[in-house]
Amino acid sequence: MVVEGGGICNKDYVGLFKIQIRAKSLSIETTKLNFMTLIQLARDKKEDEIIKEVAKYEGIEVEKLIRLIARGEVVIPKNVRREDIIPKAIGRFMSTKINANVGTSVDHVNIKEEVEKAVIAQRYGADAIMDLSSGGDLDLIRREIMKVVRVPFGTVPIYQPARDCKNIADMSEDDFFNAVEKHARDGVDFMTIHAGVNKISVERLVRSRRLMGVVSRGGSIIIGWMIHNEKENPYYKDFDYLLEILREYDVTISLGDAFRPGCIADSSDRAKFMEFIVLGELVEKCREMGVQCMVEGPGHVPLDEIETSVKAMKFVTKNSPLYLLGPIVTDIAAGYDHIAAAIGAAIAGMHGADFICYVTPSEHLALPSVEDVREGVIAAKIAAHAIDLVKEGQRERARMRDYEMSVARKNLDWEKQFRLSIDPEKARKVWESRKSSSDACSMCGDLCALKIAKEAFE
Repeated sequence: MVVEGGGICNKDYVGLFKIQIRAKSLSIETTKLNFMTLIQLARDKKEDEIIKEVAKYEGIEVEKLIRLIARGEVVIPKNVRREDIIPKAIGRFMSTKINANVGTSVDHVNIKEEVEKAVIAQRYGADAIMDLSSGGDLDLIRREIMKVVRVPFGTVPIYQPARDCKNIADMSEDDFFNAVEKHARDGVDFMTIHAGVNKISVERLVRSRRLMGVVSRGGSIIIGWMIHNEKENPYYKDFDYLLEILREYDVTISLGDAFRPGCIADSSDRAKFMEFIVLGELVEKCREMGVQCMVEGPGHVPLDEIETSVKAMKFVTKNSPLYLLGPIVTDIAAGYDHIAAAIGAAIAGMHGADFICYVTPSEHLALPSVEDVREGVIAAKIAAHAIDLVKEGQRERARMRDYEMSVARKNLDWEKQFRLSIDPEKARKVWESRKSSSDACSMCGDLCALKIAKEAFE
């Protein structure tokens, strides 16, 4: 039983939540007769076609991949309602994946532009797309973007009732869950849900005397609602019910990091580690109920603290796939935060991060343009490949591409160099902009070291 349209935002619906639980439980029991989630299939050692396809792409044995999924160390986000999708595996031994965020803001609503961003992000290598829209007709925007997305698609459901209600405090507990179910019915593959926020962690946050406070939009919405209504976070309080909804559609939950640090000064405070512990407990519940899950990690972290953050999260979540924004390694890179994030991502991946959320040059400044999205994706792809060069299970394949590029450079084989580049279009454009009269590039021309040495040895 779900209320269609926008959020309920009405206290007349008191009691609907309990009715939903009963109705949903009956629905789940019926579904169990002919449907199993991917993690449940893996525990039964069944070779689903998606698992076979992913195993081939990742260069891993099917049996090994099944074991990793069964343990919750690898996820393949895919809603049962999505058919035309390129499956992507995230986790241990898998190639490092990147996500690109698109979506409107209250100040800028252009559906066509957001759809174009999703197309561009996929063209340049994004492994997943998230719609973070907060302005305009959110249902229409989400569905229009989904039409062009062929990779796993994610959302943050709490944005919708927060937008539909004039006052966040007026949201009912039903609104929290109705949004999740609506997105699940639409075919969303993974959702960021800030279920790790609870009364105790909020108290710790207050005591921490943070400089930036809460920079997570979803986290701030929930915390604001909790404080105003003097109630526990519905996602935390009724986490089992949340998992029932997700399990029905085989939606992967991405446990959001509401207390991620928003500046270097807050990078490793008690509030962040408190949330780590709660998320670890929630991971266990997800696995018990047959719901795939991954965990989100910190935002702004200096270089020397990244290893500690990543390893701590991996430890307390028992190797759950780790999804990071950045981490951004300095606060002063405005206009170049995609570079600051790529630096942090490379270090985080070296210590175990599996899924990287891109950051664009517009981060902290404005809603990104289409060109910003392209640059953000490319920067994240560079970081992801750098990670794979040292990652167990991917090292050999990743280094072969670098080896082939080195051979092409030695032979001055420009077409092959373009083909092997992360951004072939830009590589060709730069080369052609100042083309040399020789067969080398215009940096050295006939004085090219490779050319001179080759001629000398010949």
